[in-house]
Amino acid sequence: MRELSVVGVRVELPSNQPIVLLREVDGDRYLPIWIGAVEATAIAYEQQGVKPARPLTHDLLRDILAPLKAVEITELKDNVFYADLLIGDNLRVSARPSDSIALALRVGAPIRCAEQVLTEAGIVIPDEQEDEVEKFREFLDQVRPEDFAG
Repeated sequence: MRELSVVGVRVELPSNQPIVLLREVDGDRYLPIWIGAVEATAIAYEQQGVKPARPLTHDLLRDILAPLKAVEITELKDNVFYADLLIGDNLRVSARPSDSIALALRVGAPIRCAEQVLTEAGIVIPDEQEDEVEKFREFLDQVRPEDFAG
């Protein structure tokens, strides 16, 4: 398993489909995962430090799953990503990667990915495209969670 960090979320045009972009902590591969608008909002809220007046579903689950140890993106099958929540000492619960990432951000749990998944779906961004990554980061600094409602 390779540890990943969350770069952020954005909306892919022209489809208006949200994407969460992850990056290897000790590597140069990125892993884009297309997600739903609700999950994009939950991830963006947490990254931007937005605290809603009432807890969102992921906030509720954070409080219930206090012993969340890690999130593992385990498989890519038919263009669908699969993940597990590692809870306590030996419990594995299957979950969507988008929900898993939103929870991991809330509790500070590590996000890991199977090498096979990174080999199959990971992308390396060449140096000349680093400007695009910087533009993406600038976009993330300015985007609001409400931009994902749709």
